[in-house]
Amino acid sequence: MLNRRLIRIKSFKVLFSAVGSGSDSLTSAEKELMMSCEKTRDLYYFLLNISGSIVRIAQERIDAGRSKFTPSALESNPNKKFVENKFCKLLEEDEDFVRFCNRKGLHWGEHDVFLKKVYNSVIASDYYSEYMNSSENSFEEDCNLFMRIFEEEFEDNDALENILEDLSLYWIDDLAYVLNVIIKNIEITKIKKKLVHPNVFLKDDDREFAQRLLSQSLLKYDEYMKLISENVSNWDSDRLVSTDCTLIVMGIAEAVYFPNIPIKVTINEYVELSKYYSTPNSRIFVNGLLDKIIQKKVADGEVVKIGRGLFEGNESEKI
Repeated sequence: MLNRRLIRIKSFKVLFSAVGSGSDSLTSAEKELMMSCEKTRDLYYFLLNISGSIVRIAQERIDAGRSKFTPSALESNPNKKFVENKFCKLLEEDEDFVRFCNRKGLHWGEHDVFLKKVYNSVIASDYYSEYMNSSENSFEEDCNLFMRIFEEEFEDNDALENILEDLSLYWIDDLAYVLNVIIKNIEITKIKKKLVHPNVFLKDDDREFAQRLLSQSLLKYDEYMKLISENVSNWDSDRLVSTDCTLIVMGIAEAVYFPNIPIKVTINEYVELSKYYSTPNSRIFVNGLLDKIIQKKVADGEVVKIGRGLFEGNESEKI
């Protein structure tokens, strides 16, 4: 489930926290990293489980209309297409999905106010009207509806972000990525007629990548910090931005200990992270210094890459 960029982000956060707290416990850091990775999959199931909760709100509205003393014709004979959505039925009947959510407590029962706001937003949309008025009644159409719901209703949703932040410190930065995975997996479900149950990592060697990246960055932190200080002109090491230093340390560790990852990829990845987790000028600093240090290590034989094109770096910028 987690791609390499998200693994780098999680490793960066754990490393930054460990260094900031003065902790040098590799065991504790690795445990924290694995917990953070597991929490991303929990968020996937938690968000996916909102589907049935929205349908429940719709069913409650139908039941309330029917129970009126004098229901209208529409209330007496409601359109039940949404509450009979086949994608939601699939979730409801998938034993692994239900078991996982129950075991982890990934339910929306305490958030009825939010659920009703989402439902009201959904039923006011054009895509919902088109769905309800369509003569088609297929599993594919039902999947398409929930793909639209996840696309339209949850990105940049302040209320949802507040809920996630209250429930888990690990979740807030994962939201956009997890929503994208959900939409892609509903597309697969639409074709295979079977719910996708993602593993924590996309590939088998990604767990090893995560653990090794963090461990080598933590073990070599002081050594690489010294390198950073030695390669920065006219700057006192105490004045360096701590997030920049952490990203550069990780970039050096990745270049040294992962021979199959091209240098250009490594540099570009940490420059991208600097745009979100450091200062406005950090991308220039991280790009230039990381390239400078890695190229020195290439010349010294400490960075050895396997395959064509793996030695390409960026043009260094003066620090």
